[in-house]
Amino acid sequence: MISIISIMLPRASVSARRINEVLETEASIKDKEETKEFVENKKGYVEFKNVSFRYPDADTEILEDIDFTAKPGETTALIGSTGSGKSTVVNLIPRFYDVTGGELLIDGVNVKDVPQKELRKRIGFVPQKGVLFSGTIESNIKYGNSSMSDEQMKKAAEIAQATDFIERKEKQFKSEIAQGGNNVSGGQKQRLSIARALAIDPEIIVFDDSFSALDFKTDSKLREELAKQTKGKTVIIVAQRISTILNADQIIVLDEGKIVGKGTHKELLKNCEQYREIALSQLSKEELEGGAN
Repeated sequence: MISIISIMLPRASVSARRINEVLETEASIKDKEETKEFVENKKGYVEFKNVSFRYPDADTEILEDIDFTAKPGETTALIGSTGSGKSTVVNLIPRFYDVTGGELLIDGVNVKDVPQKELRKRIGFVPQKGVLFSGTIESNIKYGNSSMSDEQMKKAAEIAQATDFIERKEKQFKSEIAQGGNNVSGGQKQRLSIARALAIDPEIIVFDDSFSALDFKTDSKLREELAKQTKGKTVIIVAQRISTILNADQIIVLDEGKIVGKGTHKELLKNCEQYREIALSQLSKEELEGGAN
C-alpha cells in the first residue's frame, strides 16, 4: 500500500496542477463593458464583411476576404476540400473565435458588441462531432432550456429522426446517456445533437458537417423535415456531400481560406471549376444534371 501511495501521490499532484492551470486561465474572448442591442428588423441576418482570421501566434491567415450574407428563410451551404476553412467560418458565428479583420454582423450588429449569452441564445449550433453529456436523453435535448415543455422536446427529436431509436429504449426519453455519449452509436449521437440545437427554436441554425454519420435514407428524411420546420429561419450548412446541398439557396465554395465560387448548384456547375470537380467526384453527370433542374 505504501509503495502504491508513493506512486499515486506525485501523479495526483501533477493532475491537480494541470486542472488549476485550466481553471485559472482567463478567457480571451470577453464582453465589452458597454454592449449594444440587436436590430429587430434584421433578425436572422448573418453578414460576413471582408472577414479574415488567423489563429493566435500563426504567421498566415486561415481565412481571407470572406464576404457573404446568409438570410432568414434561406439555406446557405459551405463546401470545399479538407482544410479549406469551412468549419473555421462557422465557428466565428457563435464567437468561438474573434475575427482578426473585417466585420461579422448578426442581426445587424457586430458580434463583438453584444453579450455572448444573448448572441448564443439566437444560434442553434451542431458541431462536427456530436457531444453528449452524462444524464438522460431528456436532459441532453433540454440542455439549452431546462424548462421547455415535453412536447417541444419530442418535436425536436421527431425532426431530427431520433424518435425511432428513443422509443425502442425501455425508458425512452429517461434513458441514461454515458459521459460523451459512449453508449449510443455515432448516428444516434448526431441526431440527438441536432435535436438539442432545434429544441431551443433558434433563429439561426448552423450544421457543421452534422449529417456525415447518417445513412442516406435518414439524411434525406431529416433534410425534408428540416425544410418544413425551418421556414423563416437562417440555415447554414457545412457539407461534404453534394447531395446534402443540391437545393441550397446559396452555396459558398471555399479553397485555401478564400471564396472561389458563390451561387446556386446550377450556377456553380457552369462557372466554378472547383465545385464541378467536387461534384463529379461524388455524383454522375446524369445525377448532377437532375439536381440542377
